[in-house]
Amino acid sequence: MDFLVKRDDLHQTRIEENGEAPELSDGQALLEVDRFGLTANNITYGVMGDAMSYWKFFPTGEDGWGHVPMWGFARVADANGTGIPDGARVYGYLPPSSHVVVQPDDSGPRGFVDRSPHRAELPSAYQGYRRTAADPAYAPDREDEQVIFWPLFYTSWLIDDFLADQGMFGAESIVIGSASSKTAVIAAYMLAKREDSEVRLTGLTSQGNREFVEGLGVYDATVTYDEIGGIDRDRSVYVDMSGDGEIRRQVHELFGDSLAHSCVVGASHWDRMASGRNGDLQGPKPEFFFAPNRVKKRGSDWGAGGLDERVTADWHPFVEWAAGWLRVKRGEGPEALRETYLEVLDGKVPPAEGNVICLPAE
Repeated sequence: MDFLVKRDDLHQTRIEENGEAPELSDGQALLEVDRFGLTANNITYGVMGDAMSYWKFFPTGEDGWGHVPMWGFARVADANGTGIPDGARVYGYLPPSSHVVVQPDDSGPRGFVDRSPHRAELPSAYQGYRRTAADPAYAPDREDEQVIFWPLFYTSWLIDDFLADQGMFGAESIVIGSASSKTAVIAAYMLAKREDSEVRLTGLTSQGNREFVEGLGVYDATVTYDEIGGIDRDRSVYVDMSGDGEIRRQVHELFGDSLAHSCVVGASHWDRMASGRNGDLQGPKPEFFFAPNRVKKRGSDWGAGGLDERVTADWHPFVEWAAGWLRVKRGEGPEALRETYLEVLDGKVPPAEGNVICLPAE
């Protein structure tokens, strides 16, 4: 089974079923996809698919159509002599398909790296597959939370680390756009728990999500988009999770030279990215935060194991906190995948809801 989307029109989708698993060559193994999370993060992969090469991870072989990457669990259906155990369960970057062919390398008790030739020039942060049996972040009763939150948590952890490493750019406040998005919530959670920082956190959100954002208890202030002009003009950093060009323009216009840094992370408001041209903005030029670059830096600083240890140490307390407000919604099978994908694409998922897709249907 393959779920495909039109690369130039993310609303156009197809489900292809042929009943046959892919054939393997020497050095390849076959993974059978179990389940994955579906959030606005996946929409960002589609929106930025050409600019950031996300379409290249799982090519469809068909011009104009692509696989939107997901994060989730899979089973080794056929190790094909590659040294990884048949039946092993792994977590990693997957296509929205029933199967995916990988070329395992650096295999060990904790997992392996996919060295498929078409992925050789792509960011290494997306290449690793972690075996659940040895993954310190894994807990059997928290699989849903892991497929929903783990990649977002890693990104948000790195944002917090980046801002702290820069001394918060000397800012007195941090304004976070699309404050109800899961990546924003995690970033605010990480920033709020910092004992070495007194920076104030302001969450920008819609009127409909205001109550949810205020109820989280991690933002010092919650401001709706039509109230932007009332934010205090202190030296600030803007963390843009929405990608909404018009909101970005208003924030830059409000702060001007008092804006110490403008950080673009996501595209939850992907349909409004074109408005508010960056060249016309007051204050600093927005800089795109690309998590794999930060992974590479911290991997060099601390080693891959050192980075993982630090992230995992913060992961478990976060999951316990998030369990207090997260509602998991499960979908089973390809039609549920299509319906859920379109709901996420159109911004129809409540902020307290997390979507998990199971393949094959349980």
